[in-house]
This record gives sequence, C-alpha cells and structure tokens, in this order.
Amino acid sequence: MKILITPRVDSLSTFVLQPSLNPEIWVDDSYMRESVRERLLEIAHDFLDHLDLNDISIKDIIVTGSLANYNWSSYSDIDLHILLDFAAVDDNKDLVKRFFDAVRSNWNKTHDIRVKEHEVEIYVQDEHEPHTSTGVYSLENDDWIVEPKKVDPVIDERNVIKKATNLMRDIDKIEDLYIIGRYETVLRDGEKMKTKLKRLRQTGLDRAGIFSVENLAFKVLRRSGHIGTLHDLMRQAYDMNMSLAEQ
Repeated sequence: MKILITPRVDSLSTFVLQPSLNPEIWVDDSYMRESVRERLLEIAHDFLDHLDLNDISIKDIIVTGSLANYNWSSYSDIDLHILLDFAAVDDNKDLVKRFFDAVRSNWNKTHDIRVKEHEVEIYVQDEHEPHTSTGVYSLENDDWIVEPKKVDPVIDERNVIKKATNLMRDIDKIEDLYIIGRYETVLRDGEKMKTKLKRLRQTGLDRAGIFSVENLAFKVLRRSGHIGTLHDLMRQAYDMNMSLAEQ
C-alpha cells in the first residue's frame, strides 16, 4: 500500500504571482519569443500530420494556462491547444472529442518534449469552446486573445490541502486494488476518478478562477505524482486484464 504524503502549507508557495511572465518565453510581457513560437507551431502541426486526417482546417493554435499568466512556476507545463471545428470533422461532436482526447493523451504519455525546461502538453479543443483562462495567446496571429492580468490571489490553504489529501487517498485506494489484482475494478474506478478530477477542476475554474481550491488541489496532485500514478495504474490494469495466462 502506498504511503500517503500529505501536502504541506509551504508546498503552495509556488502558486503565488510572479512579478512578470516567464522571461524565457515572453519579451517584456508583450509577445512570445519567436524561437519559442516557431517551435510550438512545429510541434502542433507535427502532431496533426501524424494523425493523417484529410483536409482538416486549423482555426488557431493557442497557449494558455499558467505559463501564459503570472502564476507560472518551474512546475508549469506549456498548455498547447489546437483549435478545430469539431462539427467539420464529424456530426457527432462527442465522438470527435473522445477521439482527440484519446490520441492527445497517448501523445502526451509517449513524448517528453520540453521548451525552455517546461513540458509541452497538447490539447485539441473545439473552436466554439469558450476561453476560461485569464491568459490566452494566439500563435497563429502572434498576439494576445486574452491578456493576463495581475490579481492578488487569495489562497484557501487549509481547504486546498484537505481536498488534495482526500483525493490522494482515493487514488491510493485504486492502487491497492491493482496490487490485489482487481484490474476491472481499477479500470472502472480509475475512469470515475479521472472524470471527477476533470469536473472538479473545471467547476473551480468557472467559480473562482485559477486560484480556486479545486484547481489548486488538482495542481497539488499533479505535482505529487498522483495523477501520473492514476494513468499508469489504468494502463497497466488494462494490459493485465487483457492478457491471457499460459495453460
């Protein structure tokens, strides 16, 4: 059984606002360094080229998240979003979303591409999905869609730690199930946990933004390695569940 590591209050210190955007990526908080922009565009186009989809039209490629904002840290990923019109791919937009979620998840697991020491995480997003971040930069137009603003954060440290700790326990329970060989249950409970984390984070972002309890708890889990552990457990449980022992 995995030993639970309870997050400390001082582990939240990296969530405070920085005096400027990351200078390795941005120039004077105004525009992205050209070498960074060109590499991110190359990564996004290469991702789509490998999918071999005919006549798919990119509406935009954007960077959002903490590295397009003042709450960046050494832990931050570069959130690279490829905007497409899902309806132009297929009438079943939910099916299109599931497809792109699967392929981008596989890409992110397979690759460890870093730009200025920050891991690049690819997302494929419907162009009609509203922007919720306070920092959104268009790589295609080389300009801000939503400019980041400095807002002094109010962090509810006690509740962030409480929620993160409870979520860690839930993931540790799934690991316990894997250890005793209950692979189908791991897959079922793991999928429920992934959905719970996604909805939890989005609820927090919609309600109170990037410094919400839910969003910060999610980030704590990502930094602790628990989210990575959850994905690994589900992948390994699937392989074990589909394997056939020798007779």
